[in-house]
Amino acid sequence: MAAAVEEGIDATGPHPPDTVMMRARTGAFDIVVAQYHDQGHIPIKLMGFDTGVNVTVGLPFFRTSVDHGTAFDIAGTGKADPTSLRAALDLARKLAGAEERVEERS
Repeated sequence: MAAAVEEGIDATGPHPPDTVMMRARTGAFDIVVAQYHDQGHIPIKLMGFDTGVNVTVGLPFFRTSVDHGTAFDIAGTGKADPTSLRAALDLARKLAGAEERVEERS
């Protein structure tokens, strides 16, 4: 945290994991960094299973993915809900500076 603040980043923490996501949801933070999968994914899935997006930071490219898994068990059946995939694609476009939304295909 000290290194981030020294670089001019408005960073705070660590914060209790049982409340930090709710505070982020109400606008207290622009981003929450979770060190472990379950620290971040469990509350995100509870708050927005269909719209949660996983972003991997620290890579030389943008990497977003659905937050709930790949649903291989229902792939190709027409049962999968693509809402989270669209959210991941929309966020990747936004991060890349391309603001248009991913349109639903008929």
